[in-house]
Amino acid sequence: MAFSEHAVQWSTMTALQREEAYSPSSCIGGNYQPFVDAYATQSAAARAEIGPGQEVAYGPQPTQTLDLFLPTLPPGDLAPLVVFIHGGYWQELSKSESSFAAPSWVERGMAFAALDYTLAPQATLPEIIEECRQAVRHLKNYAAELNLDPDRLVLAGSSAGAYLAAAVASEIPVLATLLISGIFELAPLVGTSINEALGLTENQAQQLSLRPPVGFPPSIVCWGENETTEFKAQSQALAADLMAQGTECQQYEIAGRNHFDVVFELCDLSTPAAQHLVSLVTH
Repeated sequence: MAFSEHAVQWSTMTALQREEAYSPSSCIGGNYQPFVDAYATQSAAARAEIGPGQEVAYGPQPTQTLDLFLPTLPPGDLAPLVVFIHGGYWQELSKSESSFAAPSWVERGMAFAALDYTLAPQATLPEIIEECRQAVRHLKNYAAELNLDPDRLVLAGSSAGAYLAAAVASEIPVLATLLISGIFELAPLVGTSINEALGLTENQAQQLSLRPPVGFPPSIVCWGENETTEFKAQSQALAADLMAQGTECQQYEIAGRNHFDVVFELCDLSTPAAQHLVSLVTH
């Protein structure tokens, strides 16, 4: 199902129906705080295991930073890099809850970056997108100083972070993307409580909805089994559009996972999605 077909589906919903369809906690009884706590706990454990990483400022604001975790490599070698962009409807979370997968990638000889950005309503969505692009430009421009390989940079994101990863990859060349349970068509959010902090008009939501350009990098699109129909449709529509334009794209529904814990697939490099991503980086 492409985005044109998906629009027909959500456009018949009332605002109340869209509120529920775009509230992923509706599939888990409404309380997602235990998952947020798990992000924080496991991220703290990751930093205790491999060290706090290097905080890198990509802009002048306190939120314009990222935590970079580097593997031990032979002198002169440059590390491939996975940049993870967190979700939270552009309104919650931070890099402090985003390093839980770092040990798995570092042990595989790859660097891992947990990206921070200014949250809404302190920043508009276009400003958030530009911050993420600025962060990736910084990593590529200073790759040699940071012991990174700028040609092997992968963007990963979850939920709203998947949207941001795709928005960055639409403008800046990267090796691949891993888009986990993302939201890419924004118009359904208008008229829901989700949009209160974002303040998107219908026109803005349509303009900011993701339409991947020709030349978009190879991508892995995945989502949890226990998700709302609309969140599944968002990922499926993006994958359909990517494949229709000739972009290499693999899609996976992750059994037993919901919108909040599917991101922990990043920690297990034996999963099909992670193995495919590793193959793209090491090919």
